[in-house]
Amino acid sequence: MSESMGLLSLLPAGIAILLAFLTRNTIFSLAAACLIGVLVAGEGLIGFPNLLKNVLGTTAFSWIFLLEIFIGVTIAFFQRTGAIANFSRWVESRTLNRMRVQLIAWVMGMFVFFSDYFSPLFVGATMRDLSDRHRISREKLAYIADSTSAPVSVLVPVTGWAVFIAGLLIGMGPVEDAVDAMGVFVASIPYNFYALLAVGMVGLIAAKIIPDFGPMKAAEARAQETGKVFRDGAEPLMGEELTEIQVFPAIRTSLFWNFVLPVLVVIGVGIGTFILTSTAMTMEAFLLSSVIAGIIMRVQGIPLPDIMKTAVAGVKGVMPAVIILAFAYALNDLSKTMGTAQFIVSVTESWLTPALLPGLTFLIAGVIAFSTGTSWGTFAILMPISVPIAFTFAGGEAGPVVYATIAAVAGGGVFGDHCSPLSDTSILASTGAASDHIDHVKTQIPYAFLIGLLSLVVYLLFGLLI
Repeated sequence: MSESMGLLSLLPAGIAILLAFLTRNTIFSLAAACLIGVLVAGEGLIGFPNLLKNVLGTTAFSWIFLLEIFIGVTIAFFQRTGAIANFSRWVESRTLNRMRVQLIAWVMGMFVFFSDYFSPLFVGATMRDLSDRHRISREKLAYIADSTSAPVSVLVPVTGWAVFIAGLLIGMGPVEDAVDAMGVFVASIPYNFYALLAVGMVGLIAAKIIPDFGPMKAAEARAQETGKVFRDGAEPLMGEELTEIQVFPAIRTSLFWNFVLPVLVVIGVGIGTFILTSTAMTMEAFLLSSVIAGIIMRVQGIPLPDIMKTAVAGVKGVMPAVIILAFAYALNDLSKTMGTAQFIVSVTESWLTPALLPGLTFLIAGVIAFSTGTSWGTFAILMPISVPIAFTFAGGEAGPVVYATIAAVAGGGVFGDHCSPLSDTSILASTGAASDHIDHVKTQIPYAFLIGLLSLVVYLLFGLLI
Protein backbone atom coordinates (compact mmCIF):
# COMPACT_ATOMS: atom_id res chain seq x y z
CA MET A 1 0.00 0.00 0.00
CA SER A 2 1.43 3.37 -1.01
CA GLU A 3 2.18 5.99 1.61
CA SER A 4 -0.44 8.72 1.85
CA MET A 5 0.44 12.31 0.95
CA GLY A 6 -2.03 13.48 3.59
CA LEU A 7 -4.37 16.35 2.83
CA LEU A 8 -2.74 16.86 -0.59
CA SER A 9 -4.04 13.45 -1.64
CA LEU A 10 -7.56 14.92 -1.77
CA LEU A 11 -6.54 17.65 -4.23
CA PRO A 12 -6.93 15.85 -7.62
CA ALA A 13 -10.38 14.44 -6.85
CA GLY A 14 -11.46 17.73 -5.28
CA ILE A 15 -10.35 19.71 -8.34
CA ALA A 16 -12.12 17.30 -10.70
CA ILE A 17 -15.39 17.49 -8.81
CA LEU A 18 -15.27 21.28 -8.38
CA LEU A 19 -14.40 21.97 -12.03
CA ALA A 20 -17.01 19.50 -13.25
CA PHE A 21 -19.77 21.47 -11.55
CA LEU A 22 -18.31 24.88 -12.44
CA THR A 23 -17.51 24.25 -16.11
CA ARG A 24 -20.04 21.47 -16.88
CA ASN A 25 -17.24 19.93 -18.96
CA THR A 26 -16.31 16.57 -17.48
CA ILE A 27 -13.45 15.77 -19.86
CA PHE A 28 -11.70 19.09 -19.21
CA SER A 29 -12.23 18.76 -15.46
CA LEU A 30 -10.79 15.25 -15.26
CA ALA A 31 -7.85 16.09 -17.52
CA ALA A 32 -7.02 19.20 -15.48
CA ALA A 33 -7.25 17.24 -12.21
CA CYS A 34 -4.91 14.54 -13.55
CA LEU A 35 -2.38 17.11 -14.76
CA ILE A 36 -2.39 19.04 -11.47
CA GLY A 37 -2.25 15.77 -9.55
CA VAL A 38 0.91 14.49 -11.24
CA LEU A 39 2.55 17.89 -10.70
CA VAL A 40 1.65 17.86 -6.99
CA ALA A 41 2.93 14.28 -6.76
CA GLY A 42 6.28 15.53 -8.06
CA GLU A 43 6.22 13.61 -11.33
CA GLY A 44 6.50 16.66 -13.60
CA LEU A 45 4.80 17.17 -16.95
CA ILE A 46 5.97 13.79 -18.22
CA GLY A 47 3.93 12.23 -15.44
CA PHE A 48 0.69 13.10 -17.29
CA PRO A 49 1.29 10.95 -20.42
CA ASN A 50 2.91 8.27 -18.24
CA LEU A 51 -0.22 8.14 -16.08
CA LEU A 52 -2.48 7.71 -19.11
CA LYS A 53 -0.16 5.15 -20.67
CA ASN A 54 -0.04 3.04 -17.54
CA VAL A 55 -3.80 3.14 -16.97
CA LEU A 56 -5.00 2.74 -20.56
CA GLY A 57 -2.73 -0.26 -21.05
CA THR A 58 -4.33 -2.26 -18.25
CA THR A 59 -6.61 -5.25 -18.69
CA ALA A 60 -9.30 -3.50 -16.62
CA PHE A 61 -9.52 -0.50 -18.95
CA SER A 62 -9.19 -2.61 -22.10
CA TRP A 63 -12.19 -4.64 -20.92
CA ILE A 64 -14.47 -1.66 -20.38
CA PHE A 65 -13.18 -0.01 -23.59
CA LEU A 66 -14.15 -3.07 -25.64
CA LEU A 67 -17.43 -3.37 -23.74
CA GLU A 68 -18.30 0.22 -24.63
CA ILE A 69 -17.41 -0.33 -28.30
CA PHE A 70 -19.54 -3.47 -28.66
CA ILE A 71 -22.42 -1.82 -26.82
CA GLY A 72 -22.14 1.14 -29.21
CA VAL A 73 -22.22 -1.21 -32.21
CA THR A 74 -25.23 -3.08 -30.80
CA ILE A 75 -27.17 0.14 -30.18
CA ALA A 76 -26.26 1.41 -33.66
CA PHE A 77 -27.65 -1.79 -35.19
CA PHE A 78 -30.81 -1.35 -33.11
CA GLN A 79 -31.15 2.18 -34.51
CA ARG A 80 -30.44 1.26 -38.13
CA THR A 81 -32.91 -1.65 -38.20
CA GLY A 82 -35.59 0.30 -36.34
CA ALA A 83 -35.45 -2.27 -33.52
CA ILE A 84 -35.77 0.30 -30.75
CA ALA A 85 -38.55 2.09 -32.64
CA ASN A 86 -40.34 -1.25 -33.07
CA PHE A 87 -39.93 -1.97 -29.35
CA SER A 88 -41.24 1.50 -28.50
CA ARG A 89 -44.29 1.00 -30.72
CA TRP A 90 -44.96 -2.39 -29.16
CA VAL A 91 -44.76 -0.96 -25.64
CA GLU A 92 -46.77 2.11 -26.66
CA SER A 93 -49.57 -0.14 -27.90
CA ARG A 94 -50.18 -1.06 -24.26
CA THR A 95 -51.65 2.42 -23.66
CA LEU A 96 -48.96 4.13 -21.64
CA ASN A 97 -48.55 7.45 -19.87
CA ARG A 98 -45.55 9.18 -18.27
CA MET A 99 -45.93 7.24 -15.04
CA ARG A 100 -46.12 3.84 -16.72
CA VAL A 101 -43.11 4.54 -18.93
CA GLN A 102 -41.04 5.38 -15.85
CA LEU A 103 -42.28 2.30 -14.03
CA ILE A 104 -41.39 0.11 -17.02
CA ALA A 105 -37.87 1.57 -17.02
CA TRP A 106 -37.65 0.86 -13.28
CA VAL A 107 -38.70 -2.78 -13.73
CA MET A 108 -36.34 -3.23 -16.69
CA GLY A 109 -33.45 -1.93 -14.60
CA MET A 110 -34.15 -4.48 -11.88
CA PHE A 111 -34.65 -7.27 -14.43
CA VAL A 112 -31.19 -6.81 -15.95
CA PHE A 113 -29.53 -7.37 -12.58
CA PHE A 114 -26.45 -9.34 -13.56
CA SER A 115 -24.34 -6.40 -14.80
CA ASP A 116 -24.27 -2.82 -13.54
CA TYR A 117 -22.57 -1.88 -16.83
CA PHE A 118 -25.18 -3.43 -19.11
CA SER A 119 -28.21 -2.34 -17.08
CA PRO A 120 -27.96 1.48 -17.37
CA LEU A 121 -26.98 1.33 -21.03
CA PHE A 122 -29.77 -1.10 -21.88
CA VAL A 123 -32.48 0.78 -19.98
CA GLY A 124 -31.38 4.16 -21.32
CA ALA A 125 -31.04 3.07 -24.94
CA THR A 126 -34.27 1.08 -25.13
CA MET A 127 -36.46 3.54 -23.24
CA ARG A 128 -35.06 6.83 -24.61
CA ASP A 129 -37.39 7.21 -27.61
CA LEU A 130 -40.40 6.26 -25.50
CA SER A 131 -39.49 8.61 -22.66
CA ASP A 132 -38.83 11.46 -25.12
CA ARG A 133 -42.28 10.91 -26.62
CA HIS A 134 -43.82 11.27 -23.16
CA ARG A 135 -41.70 14.32 -22.33
CA ILE A 136 -39.66 12.66 -19.62
CA SER A 137 -36.39 14.51 -19.09
CA ARG A 138 -33.17 12.76 -20.00
CA GLU A 139 -32.00 13.52 -16.45
CA LYS A 140 -34.92 11.50 -15.09
CA LEU A 141 -34.22 8.57 -17.40
CA ALA A 142 -30.53 8.61 -16.42
CA TYR A 143 -31.52 8.62 -12.73
CA ILE A 144 -33.81 5.61 -13.19
CA ALA A 145 -31.13 3.74 -15.13
CA ASP A 146 -28.40 4.61 -12.61
CA SER A 147 -30.35 3.84 -9.44
CA THR A 148 -31.52 0.44 -10.65
CA SER A 149 -28.06 -0.76 -11.71
CA ALA A 150 -25.43 -0.87 -8.93
CA PRO A 151 -28.00 -0.91 -6.07
CA VAL A 152 -29.63 -4.01 -7.57
CA SER A 153 -26.31 -5.68 -8.46
CA VAL A 154 -25.06 -5.30 -4.88
CA LEU A 155 -28.23 -6.92 -3.49
CA VAL A 156 -28.35 -10.05 -5.65
CA PRO A 157 -26.11 -13.00 -4.70
CA VAL A 158 -25.60 -14.16 -8.31
CA THR A 159 -23.65 -11.13 -9.57
CA GLY A 160 -20.00 -10.20 -9.92
CA TRP A 161 -20.53 -7.73 -7.08
CA ALA A 162 -21.53 -10.49 -4.68
CA VAL A 163 -18.62 -12.70 -5.70
CA PHE A 164 -16.16 -9.82 -5.31
CA ILE A 165 -17.42 -8.79 -1.87
CA ALA A 166 -17.60 -12.42 -0.69
CA GLY A 167 -14.04 -12.97 -1.91
CA LEU A 168 -12.83 -10.10 0.25
CA LEU A 169 -14.39 -11.73 3.33
CA ILE A 170 -12.51 -15.04 3.10
CA GLY A 171 -10.14 -15.46 6.03
CA MET A 172 -11.90 -12.94 8.25
CA GLY A 173 -13.22 -14.26 11.57
CA PRO A 174 -14.80 -17.70 11.08
CA VAL A 175 -15.10 -17.27 7.27
CA GLU A 176 -12.87 -20.03 5.89
CA ASP A 177 -13.92 -20.47 2.28
CA ALA A 178 -16.09 -19.10 -0.54
CA VAL A 179 -19.18 -20.94 0.69
CA ASP A 180 -18.89 -19.37 4.15
CA ALA A 181 -18.20 -15.98 2.62
CA MET A 182 -21.26 -16.09 0.38
CA GLY A 183 -23.40 -17.13 3.33
CA VAL A 184 -22.21 -14.11 5.30
CA PHE A 185 -22.83 -11.85 2.30
CA VAL A 186 -26.39 -13.15 1.89
CA ALA A 187 -27.02 -12.56 5.60
CA SER A 188 -25.84 -8.94 5.19
CA ILE A 189 -28.31 -8.11 2.39
CA PRO A 190 -31.21 -7.04 4.69
CA TYR A 191 -28.82 -4.57 6.35
CA ASN A 192 -27.91 -2.84 3.07
CA PHE A 193 -30.29 0.02 3.75
CA TYR A 194 -28.97 2.37 1.06
CA ALA A 195 -29.33 -0.09 -1.82
CA LEU A 196 -32.78 -1.24 -0.68
CA LEU A 197 -34.05 2.30 -0.17
CA ALA A 198 -32.49 3.59 -3.41
CA VAL A 199 -34.20 0.96 -5.55
CA GLY A 200 -37.50 1.47 -3.72
CA MET A 201 -37.30 5.24 -4.07
CA VAL A 202 -37.05 4.99 -7.87
CA GLY A 203 -40.39 3.17 -7.92
CA LEU A 204 -41.97 5.67 -5.54
CA ILE A 205 -40.69 8.62 -7.61
CA ALA A 206 -41.86 6.99 -10.86
CA ALA A 207 -45.31 6.31 -9.37
CA LYS A 208 -45.49 9.90 -8.08
CA ILE A 209 -45.97 8.67 -4.53
CA ILE A 210 -42.91 10.80 -3.76
CA PRO A 211 -42.97 14.00 -5.84
CA ASP A 212 -39.90 15.18 -7.72
CA PHE A 213 -37.85 17.78 -5.88
CA GLY A 214 -34.72 19.86 -6.33
CA PRO A 215 -33.08 20.20 -9.78
CA MET A 216 -34.99 17.13 -11.00
CA LYS A 217 -38.30 18.93 -10.46
CA ALA A 218 -37.09 21.80 -12.65
CA ALA A 219 -35.83 19.39 -15.32
CA GLU A 220 -39.15 17.55 -15.41
CA ALA A 221 -41.09 20.84 -15.58
CA ARG A 222 -38.92 21.94 -18.51
CA ALA A 223 -39.54 18.67 -20.36
CA GLN A 224 -43.30 18.71 -19.78
CA GLU A 225 -43.89 22.39 -20.49
CA THR A 226 -41.51 22.94 -23.42
CA GLY A 227 -40.86 19.43 -24.75
CA LYS A 228 -37.11 19.94 -24.24
CA VAL A 229 -35.89 16.65 -22.78
CA PHE A 230 -32.54 18.26 -22.02
CA ARG A 231 -31.67 21.90 -21.33
CA ASP A 232 -30.41 24.35 -23.94
CA GLY A 233 -26.65 24.06 -24.20
CA ALA A 234 -26.57 20.54 -22.74
CA GLU A 235 -24.00 18.10 -24.09
CA PRO A 236 -25.59 14.62 -24.18
CA LEU A 237 -23.02 11.94 -23.38
CA MET A 238 -23.56 10.14 -26.66
CA GLY A 239 -22.31 11.29 -30.03
CA GLU A 240 -24.69 12.44 -32.76
CA GLU A 241 -23.25 9.66 -34.91
CA LEU A 242 -25.22 7.24 -32.75
CA THR A 243 -28.33 9.18 -31.72
CA GLU A 244 -29.11 10.38 -35.24
CA ILE A 245 -28.81 7.07 -37.13
CA GLN A 246 -31.80 6.70 -39.43
CA VAL A 247 -33.70 3.47 -40.09
CA PHE A 248 -32.58 1.68 -43.25
CA PRO A 249 -35.32 2.12 -45.88
CA ALA A 250 -37.19 -0.54 -47.83
CA ILE A 251 -36.49 -3.59 -45.65
CA ARG A 252 -38.80 -5.49 -43.34
CA THR A 253 -37.36 -5.73 -39.84
CA SER A 254 -38.54 -7.88 -36.97
CA LEU A 255 -38.94 -7.01 -33.30
CA PHE A 256 -37.82 -10.53 -32.37
CA TRP A 257 -34.86 -10.98 -34.73
CA ASN A 258 -33.51 -7.42 -34.55
CA PHE A 259 -34.14 -6.66 -30.88
CA VAL A 260 -35.34 -9.53 -28.67
CA LEU A 261 -32.83 -12.12 -29.93
CA PRO A 262 -29.71 -9.91 -29.53
CA VAL A 263 -30.89 -8.92 -26.04
CA LEU A 264 -31.52 -12.57 -25.14
CA VAL A 265 -28.01 -13.41 -26.34
CA VAL A 266 -26.53 -10.78 -24.00
CA ILE A 267 -28.63 -11.90 -21.05
CA GLY A 268 -28.17 -15.61 -21.78
CA VAL A 269 -24.40 -15.42 -22.19
CA GLY A 270 -24.07 -13.09 -19.19
CA ILE A 271 -26.06 -15.27 -16.80
CA GLY A 272 -24.83 -18.55 -18.32
CA THR A 273 -21.15 -17.68 -17.97
CA PHE A 274 -21.76 -16.46 -14.43
CA ILE A 275 -23.34 -19.78 -13.47
CA LEU A 276 -20.52 -21.77 -15.10
CA THR A 277 -17.52 -19.60 -14.19
CA SER A 278 -18.76 -17.23 -11.42
CA THR A 279 -17.93 -14.35 -13.78
CA ALA A 280 -20.44 -12.72 -16.12
CA MET A 281 -18.68 -12.33 -19.48
CA THR A 282 -20.56 -9.17 -20.39
CA MET A 283 -18.08 -7.89 -22.96
CA GLU A 284 -18.03 -11.23 -24.77
CA ALA A 285 -21.82 -11.30 -24.62
CA PHE A 286 -22.07 -7.96 -26.43
CA LEU A 287 -19.46 -9.03 -28.99
CA LEU A 288 -21.48 -12.15 -29.83
CA SER A 289 -24.74 -10.17 -29.82
CA SER A 290 -23.40 -7.53 -32.23
CA VAL A 291 -22.03 -10.21 -34.59
CA ILE A 292 -25.37 -12.05 -34.62
CA ALA A 293 -27.26 -8.76 -35.14
CA GLY A 294 -24.96 -7.90 -38.06
CA ILE A 295 -25.54 -11.30 -39.70
CA ILE A 296 -29.30 -10.89 -39.33
CA MET A 297 -29.09 -7.44 -40.95
CA ARG A 298 -27.22 -8.88 -43.94
CA VAL A 299 -29.77 -11.70 -44.32
CA GLN A 300 -32.54 -9.08 -44.28
CA GLY A 301 -30.94 -7.34 -47.25
CA ILE A 302 -28.90 -4.53 -45.72
CA PRO A 303 -25.63 -4.22 -47.73
CA LEU A 304 -22.37 -5.10 -45.97
CA PRO A 305 -20.86 -1.61 -46.49
CA ASP A 306 -23.91 -0.09 -44.77
CA ILE A 307 -23.58 -2.53 -41.86
CA MET A 308 -19.90 -1.63 -41.41
CA LYS A 309 -20.66 2.10 -41.68
CA THR A 310 -23.34 1.69 -39.00
CA ALA A 311 -20.89 -0.20 -36.75
CA VAL A 312 -18.30 2.58 -37.10
CA ALA A 313 -20.97 5.18 -36.27
CA GLY A 314 -21.73 3.18 -33.13
CA VAL A 315 -18.06 3.24 -32.11
CA LYS A 316 -17.85 6.99 -32.72
CA GLY A 317 -21.03 7.54 -30.73
CA VAL A 318 -19.62 6.07 -27.51
CA MET A 319 -16.26 7.88 -27.74
CA PRO A 320 -17.30 10.73 -25.38
CA ALA A 321 -18.02 8.16 -22.66
CA VAL A 322 -14.80 6.25 -23.39
CA ILE A 323 -12.70 9.42 -23.03
CA ILE A 324 -14.35 10.28 -19.72
CA LEU A 325 -13.87 6.74 -18.45
CA ALA A 326 -10.19 6.88 -19.46
CA PHE A 327 -9.58 10.02 -17.41
CA ALA A 328 -11.69 8.68 -14.53
CA TYR A 329 -9.55 5.52 -14.42
CA ALA A 330 -6.42 7.69 -14.55
CA LEU A 331 -7.64 9.83 -11.66
CA ASN A 332 -8.48 6.74 -9.64
CA ASP A 333 -4.96 5.38 -10.22
CA LEU A 334 -3.50 8.75 -9.21
CA SER A 335 -5.60 8.74 -6.03
CA LYS A 336 -4.18 5.30 -5.18
CA THR A 337 -0.63 6.56 -5.72
CA MET A 338 -1.23 9.60 -3.51
CA GLY A 339 -2.95 7.50 -0.82
CA THR A 340 -6.31 9.31 -0.85
CA ALA A 341 -8.27 6.43 0.66
CA GLN A 342 -5.65 5.71 3.32
CA PHE A 343 -5.74 9.34 4.42
CA ILE A 344 -9.54 9.35 4.73
CA VAL A 345 -9.44 6.14 6.77
CA SER A 346 -6.56 7.33 8.97
CA VAL A 347 -8.37 10.46 10.13
CA THR A 348 -11.55 8.62 10.98
CA GLU A 349 -10.65 5.14 12.25
CA SER A 350 -10.01 6.38 15.80
CA TRP A 351 -13.72 7.26 16.11
CA LEU A 352 -14.88 3.69 15.69
CA THR A 353 -16.86 2.11 18.52
CA PRO A 354 -19.29 -0.84 18.36
CA ALA A 355 -22.29 1.52 18.31
CA LEU A 356 -20.78 3.85 15.70
CA LEU A 357 -19.02 1.25 13.53
CA PRO A 358 -21.78 0.60 10.93
CA GLY A 359 -22.74 4.27 10.62
CA LEU A 360 -19.18 5.59 10.38
CA THR A 361 -18.22 2.80 8.01
CA PHE A 362 -21.10 3.80 5.73
CA LEU A 363 -20.03 7.45 5.87
CA ILE A 364 -16.35 6.70 5.23
CA ALA A 365 -17.21 4.38 2.34
CA GLY A 366 -19.37 7.11 0.81
CA VAL A 367 -16.59 9.69 1.07
CA ILE A 368 -14.00 7.35 -0.46
CA ALA A 369 -16.29 6.32 -3.33
CA PHE A 370 -17.24 9.95 -3.97
CA SER A 371 -13.59 11.01 -4.03
CA THR A 372 -12.36 8.17 -6.22
CA GLY A 373 -15.43 7.31 -8.32
CA THR A 374 -15.11 3.60 -7.63
CA SER A 375 -17.26 1.49 -5.36
CA TRP A 376 -15.27 -1.72 -5.94
CA GLY A 377 -12.08 0.09 -4.98
CA THR A 378 -13.86 1.27 -1.84
CA PHE A 379 -14.85 -2.31 -1.02
CA ALA A 380 -11.26 -3.49 -1.46
CA ILE A 381 -9.97 -0.76 0.85
CA LEU A 382 -12.56 -0.81 3.63
CA MET A 383 -13.59 -4.47 3.93
CA PRO A 384 -10.16 -5.58 5.25
CA ILE A 385 -10.20 -2.70 7.76
CA SER A 386 -13.77 -2.52 9.04
CA VAL A 387 -14.95 -6.14 8.96
CA PRO A 388 -12.17 -7.56 11.20
CA ILE A 389 -12.99 -4.78 13.70
CA ALA A 390 -16.65 -5.86 13.55
CA PHE A 391 -15.69 -9.48 14.20
CA THR A 392 -13.62 -8.33 17.18
CA PHE A 393 -16.60 -6.42 18.58
CA ALA A 394 -18.80 -9.49 17.95
CA GLY A 395 -16.46 -11.87 19.81
CA GLY A 396 -15.23 -13.53 16.61
CA GLU A 397 -18.67 -14.69 15.52
CA ALA A 398 -20.80 -13.56 12.57
CA GLY A 399 -23.70 -11.52 13.90
CA PRO A 400 -25.73 -8.34 13.35
CA VAL A 401 -22.81 -5.92 13.83
CA VAL A 402 -20.74 -7.88 11.28
CA TYR A 403 -23.59 -8.10 8.76
CA ALA A 404 -24.40 -4.40 9.19
CA THR A 405 -20.75 -3.41 8.72
CA ILE A 406 -20.41 -5.45 5.53
CA ALA A 407 -23.65 -3.92 4.23
CA ALA A 408 -22.48 -0.43 5.25
CA VAL A 409 -19.33 -0.80 3.14
CA ALA A 410 -21.36 -2.11 0.19
CA GLY A 411 -24.11 0.49 0.46
CA GLY A 412 -21.71 3.33 1.24
CA GLY A 413 -19.69 2.56 -1.87
CA VAL A 414 -22.81 2.73 -4.03
CA PHE A 415 -23.93 5.93 -2.27
CA GLY A 416 -20.63 7.68 -2.99
CA ASP A 417 -20.77 6.45 -6.58
CA HIS A 418 -24.24 7.96 -7.04
CA CYS A 419 -23.03 11.38 -5.90
CA SER A 420 -19.77 11.43 -7.86
CA PRO A 421 -19.29 12.72 -11.41
CA LEU A 422 -16.26 10.40 -11.54
CA SER A 423 -18.33 7.21 -11.21
CA ASP A 424 -18.18 4.80 -14.15
CA THR A 425 -21.75 3.56 -13.63
CA SER A 426 -23.07 7.13 -13.54
CA ILE A 427 -21.14 7.87 -16.73
CA LEU A 428 -22.73 4.82 -18.37
CA ALA A 429 -26.19 5.90 -17.19
CA SER A 430 -25.64 9.29 -18.82
CA THR A 431 -24.47 7.51 -21.96
CA GLY A 432 -27.47 5.20 -22.16
CA ALA A 433 -29.94 8.01 -21.59
CA ALA A 434 -27.95 10.41 -23.82
CA SER A 435 -28.08 12.90 -20.97
CA ASP A 436 -25.66 15.69 -20.11
CA HIS A 437 -23.49 13.98 -17.53
CA ILE A 438 -23.19 16.85 -15.05
CA ASP A 439 -26.94 17.50 -15.33
CA HIS A 440 -27.51 13.84 -14.45
CA VAL A 441 -25.24 14.04 -11.42
CA LYS A 442 -26.74 17.35 -10.21
CA THR A 443 -30.30 16.06 -10.43
CA GLN A 444 -29.47 12.71 -8.83
CA ILE A 445 -27.43 14.02 -5.87
CA PRO A 446 -30.44 15.28 -3.83
CA TYR A 447 -32.16 11.90 -4.20
CA ALA A 448 -28.99 9.97 -3.35
CA PHE A 449 -28.21 12.31 -0.45
CA LEU A 450 -31.69 11.89 1.02
CA ILE A 451 -31.43 8.09 0.91
CA GLY A 452 -27.85 8.28 2.20
CA LEU A 453 -28.93 10.43 5.14
CA LEU A 454 -31.79 8.07 5.98
CA SER A 455 -29.43 5.10 5.77
CA LEU A 456 -26.93 6.79 8.07
CA VAL A 457 -29.65 7.53 10.62
CA VAL A 458 -30.83 3.90 10.49
CA TYR A 459 -27.26 2.63 10.99
CA LEU A 460 -26.75 4.97 13.96
CA LEU A 461 -30.05 3.86 15.52
CA PHE A 462 -29.12 0.26 14.85
CA GLY A 463 -25.81 0.85 16.59
CA LEU A 464 -27.58 2.07 19.69
CA LEU A 465 -29.69 -1.09 19.85
CA ILE A 466 -26.94 -3.71 19.50
